Amino acid sequence: MIEKILPPQVAVAEAFHDPVDAALFPGEEELIRNSVESRRKEFITARWCARRALGELGLAPVPILKGERGEPIWPGGVVGSMTHCAGYRAAAVARREDLLSVGMDAEPHEPLPDGVHETIALPTEQQRERELCRAAPEIRWDRLLFSAKESVYKAWFPLTHRWLGFEQADIVLHLDGTFTAELLIPATEPDPAAWATVTPTGFRGRWLVTDGLVATAIVVENEPDTPTG
Repeated sequence: MIEKILPPQVAVAEAFHDPVDAALFPGEEELIRNSVESRRKEFITARWCARRALGELGLAPVPILKGERGEPIWPGGVVGSMTHCAGYRAAAVARREDLLSVGMDAEPHEPLPDGVHETIALPTEQQRERELCRAAPEIRWDRLLFSAKESVYKAWFPLTHRWLGFEQADIVLHLDGTFTAELLIPATEPDPAAWATVTPTGFRGRWLVTDGLVATAIVVENEPDTPTG
């Protein structure tokens, strides 16, 4: 599913159920030692997907541990993203020589839980969402907005090693399956540990609604992408 909104240089693996042969690698058990069973299954299958995606790049399977903000730690020379929700898990990876960053997210195509929309949506986004609802009422634009913001953060953090709040990204969703994100933060020098040479000011992405799921994805080329309006 999600490969439809990612470029060909990104290797993708996905699962709509939890494979019986999916297993943890050394060091991964510690990351979910106290997790409930449903969370364990999501975690294990997402990493099963990640190792399959790495295999598409010709790389050996390795443990996928977590960084300082819970982000996956990929092998050297690799960028990527993972996502999981009810009925879906996926991983997308690429070589850093091809892309600087990959951010993607999947969500159930259902209304957001009560109170969440008001927390994550800016007033400008809520106004645009009302217009989108009139144009395409069959789409859960609130959930799509949430997913886009998740993809923005997943693309942003590896480039900067800086936190980004929901209120710091102004998302413009378009009916043609694309979106732009303007980052509402002052530009600063990048973290020396980050991969980007400049702090991005925005992203372009794509979205998809299919089979009861919402998916969003962003890739950052070797020159950070910025929206043009």
